[in-house]
Amino acid sequence: MLFHSQVFVLMFLPLALAAFYAAAASPAAREWTLILVSLVFYGWWDVRFLPLLVGQVSLSWLMAEASARTGIRALLPLGIALNLATLGLFKYANFALDLARAATGLQLPASDIVLPIGISFFSFQIISYFIDRLRGEAPLYPLRRFALFVMLFPHLIAGPIVRHNEIIPQFDKDPLRDGLAERLSRGLALFIVAFLVKVMLADRLAVPVNQAFAEAGSATPALWVAWHGALGFALQIYLDFSAYSEMAIALALMFGFHFPLNFNVPYRATSLREFWRRWHMSLSRFLRDYLYIPLGGSRHGEARFVLASLATMGLCGLWHGAGMTFVLWGLVHGLGLIVCRAWQRRALPMPALLGWLLTTVFVVLAFVLFRSATFAAAGRMFAGLAGFGGVGAAPESAGLVLLLIASLYALAPRQPNPLLIETALVPNRALAAGLAMAAVYAVLEVGKGAPVSFIYFQF
Repeated sequence: MLFHSQVFVLMFLPLALAAFYAAAASPAAREWTLILVSLVFYGWWDVRFLPLLVGQVSLSWLMAEASARTGIRALLPLGIALNLATLGLFKYANFALDLARAATGLQLPASDIVLPIGISFFSFQIISYFIDRLRGEAPLYPLRRFALFVMLFPHLIAGPIVRHNEIIPQFDKDPLRDGLAERLSRGLALFIVAFLVKVMLADRLAVPVNQAFAEAGSATPALWVAWHGALGFALQIYLDFSAYSEMAIALALMFGFHFPLNFNVPYRATSLREFWRRWHMSLSRFLRDYLYIPLGGSRHGEARFVLASLATMGLCGLWHGAGMTFVLWGLVHGLGLIVCRAWQRRALPMPALLGWLLTTVFVVLAFVLFRSATFAAAGRMFAGLAGFGGVGAAPESAGLVLLLIASLYALAPRQPNPLLIETALVPNRALAAGLAMAAVYAVLEVGKGAPVSFIYFQF
């Protein structure tokens, strides 16, 4: 079930809120209610994967419980390994078979395993809990609370990647505490704004982007087409993902919870290091704390830093997709971060405007690898960007206007985001009426056909 679908907005969300607040007086009842509605939400896509989700959560909790009761710490790394194995089986089986075919020349059969939606996100949350247990930084939670931590539907299939210590203590807060109306109204306002960004900007950018990359699959696109596609995708993926994250944050707020910010205007970054501090922040924190620092980070010499950076970003690319284009995208960013740190450590001059331009061009060009289905398609896209496909006809004015509006929104220093919605929004009848009319329009718009999927569902 997609957040930006009529069934979610008109049926699921009102019923879920009504059920939750009807049970709000009892901590156990409201937590079980959220677990139930989260299972309905997840099973709506494909009920066959409910046993996988429930089994993965239950087995993980049992292993943590058994480790605490018996003192056998080896059960914790075993739990990490089992979650990684589950993720590897469903997400990387075909990728491994492709590599094996290329290495051996054998005609190995293809796997028909279907990728469960959101498995990367909820697997990482469970793994982070196991690691924190190993470090002595996480208590043992009751099954109900552990299950809700993993399954809570606003972040279940698309993040942000919320850690146990960020959300489980909030389960004790009374949903009916002071400020209920304010939380509901602010959450609804943020949801509407993010809904509009997803439907009116990100989804419409998909049309020229898909055309450009489809053309690059068989021929070198013209200069105008290539740049429209490359710039469009850099904006599309940001607006698509940040809007979906903000819808998740808004939904959590309506239920009385606060999720961490996932994006902080990344296209205003003046260096690649700053970009990654602003982009997909919950994943960046996870990779930093559970991979980059344990590998040595930047405090054990240059060689360890280079190794840690390349390994972390290479695995970041692999997390995004089971393909060598994703891995190379991650490694390219790893190399970029190494160069960026070397430049900064030597205190070499870099005007802010030039730093922003270099960072933006680097990110846009790297996203060509991310979006391309094959290296050959990426090569043709790069050739088109360099003008080897001719100049071609300029895009239609409507396409350029859309690109301009999306760019201005992405670069706006105070674009609507969860922090501003929660602090700066004040009651205003005109604003409320405007948001209501915009919400009606957006819901009617998505009703014209199947809603455009969230890009990160495939990851």
